[in-house]
Amino acid sequence: MSHIIHRNLRQMPPTAVGGAGIVLRDSSGKTYLDASSGAAVSSLGHGHPDVIAAMHRQIDRCAYAHTAFFTTEVAEQLADRLIAGGPQDMGGVYFVSGGSEAMETALKLARQYWVEAGEPQRTQFIARRQSYHGNTLGALGVGGNEWRKRAFAPLLKEALRVAPCYAYRGCGEGMSLDDYTAGLLDELETAVIKAGPDTIIAFVAEPVVGATGGAIPPTPGYFQGVRDICDRHRILFIADEVMCGMGRTGSMYAIGQEGVAPDIVAVAKGLGAGYQPIGAVLAHEAIVDTLRQRSGMFQHGHTYIGHPVAAAAALAVQQVIERDDLLAQVGRRGALLRRMLDEVFGAHEHVGDIRGRGLFLALEFVRDRETKAPFAPEVKLHAAIKAEAMARGLLVYPMGGTIDGQLGDHVLLAPPFIVTPGELSEIVSRLADAVEAAIVG
Repeated sequence: MSHIIHRNLRQMPPTAVGGAGIVLRDSSGKTYLDASSGAAVSSLGHGHPDVIAAMHRQIDRCAYAHTAFFTTEVAEQLADRLIAGGPQDMGGVYFVSGGSEAMETALKLARQYWVEAGEPQRTQFIARRQSYHGNTLGALGVGGNEWRKRAFAPLLKEALRVAPCYAYRGCGEGMSLDDYTAGLLDELETAVIKAGPDTIIAFVAEPVVGATGGAIPPTPGYFQGVRDICDRHRILFIADEVMCGMGRTGSMYAIGQEGVAPDIVAVAKGLGAGYQPIGAVLAHEAIVDTLRQRSGMFQHGHTYIGHPVAAAAALAVQQVIERDDLLAQVGRRGALLRRMLDEVFGAHEHVGDIRGRGLFLALEFVRDRETKAPFAPEVKLHAAIKAEAMARGLLVYPMGGTIDGQLGDHVLLAPPFIVTPGELSEIVSRLADAVEAAIVG
């Protein structure tokens, strides 16, 4: 009996004992192809020698220094690198220990900015239905995943809600993508005006939706429209790139492919690639300058922020991605994986949509392709696919409630950037077997 409060308290997970490349090994000797990089985390795979060496060097030099007293060279170097390669006009970086913490920090930073700017009446966030921005209370309140929030609803501050940009479900028959996008933007602007623009802190969205929706990319022009609305009504735009950022979609920041820059961007998972817990919030120089000139501080902090060993790991990850030209490889391997998925699942009677960007792809499963009707929630198809995949030595990232928090199933694929064509072929083959077994079963 384990004393760990595992995610499933009725089931003991296998014990991981090692890994190399895209393979993990458990204590029984069984190996697994990590086709999801955990939760889109392990962008360089497992056991990368350069990252491990960088962590050892930093431990030998300085394993920990509290940021209330010190900074460290490695944290400064990482911040410089993130700003240099980040969205336009970013002026500062705040390091944290993970994705939910990054989003909580982003929300607090945005609120303090408006307080310092003399507009304390701004107390509301606006976000999308069926979204996910983290499991801490502030981030959970801004998120729109009803299943995750239900038990904690009395503790949460709710955000204003608009529709997600989800063309497979939202763009009706005979409707053009341009008309669909225009409708979404009209809804957003109407919600802003109805609430009162001077009451809103920020609009919050994932550039490419991750776990909750399954690698849903935006429609063309959507985020350009969002940026325009935010600018006209003086609202901040927070880009949640915790899952889709740090190269996962083929560019270091997913929002860059939309031709716009956010005011605040949160990153985590791929930043440290799983070698250490780390996340970061990048803020526009106007936000940083306002805090510097007014109170001179950000009223926030955690014990392990800016941890030097975590910073060393993340810096090494960034250096390897640049040295080995892995962003270009994400584009090539992502296109290859998409072709493989199309060949195997494109005409599958229970696969309604194949979508995503780069090495961030998903399959949405349906009971009927014509009507797009989902499987009944009690079938738990996503969980069955996960179990069948693990039995075949394959790790994928499944989720239920794709459509509204209750209905819908998808499986997310996010293999490490170092994945080979042969490994991609094996991933798709094992997934095909797992899907058939789960549906038949």
